[in-house]
Amino acid sequence: MNPESPDTQLIALLDRVALADEAALRELYDLTSSKLYGVAVRVVSNREWAEDVLQEAFLNIWRIAADYKASLSPPMAWMVLVVRSRGLDFLRRRTSGRADSMQELDDMIADTVAGDSPNPMDTTLASQQARALHDCLAQLEHKQREVVSLAYLRDLSHGELAEQLKLPLGTVKTWIRRGLEQLRGCMARFA
Repeated sequence: MNPESPDTQLIALLDRVALADEAALRELYDLTSSKLYGVAVRVVSNREWAEDVLQEAFLNIWRIAADYKASLSPPMAWMVLVVRSRGLDFLRRRTSGRADSMQELDDMIADTVAGDSPNPMDTTLASQQARALHDCLAQLEHKQREVVSLAYLRDLSHGELAEQLKLPLGTVKTWIRRGLEQLRGCMARFA
């Protein structure tokens, strides 16, 4: 008597699985699960995930066993392809799920951080600009610095400044114009 070849045995089992024979699926699992598990581990690189992939693969084999054609490929090659496909699908779902989780986290952080308060980058930039302005104002002559500061901090007109400082209007205008020109030149170096 000639022993049955492994392919013949697997083909017969797949034919029975296609007819919804649970005993055939159990026997097919017993014969092939260790090799198919090894394939799953190589695809997903994690033993726990590989168990899930193997389970999904056998569920898939149960559903599509009738589609198997022995004339197109050996039974083990076909089952390896099913396991490989389930493994790749598993990895895609994990990656997609992680991307969705990251997007949710980004959205949550944006909602939490967003508000009326300035963001740290704007605060840093404003601080750097304030420091530059302070340094540039320090380079002006005392009288120019006083006139420019009063004009902008107290929002005084040229006439009001001239009256308050008891200086001619033309002098106040000249000091403000020259002071602003010097500030622009100085601030341009910081920009």
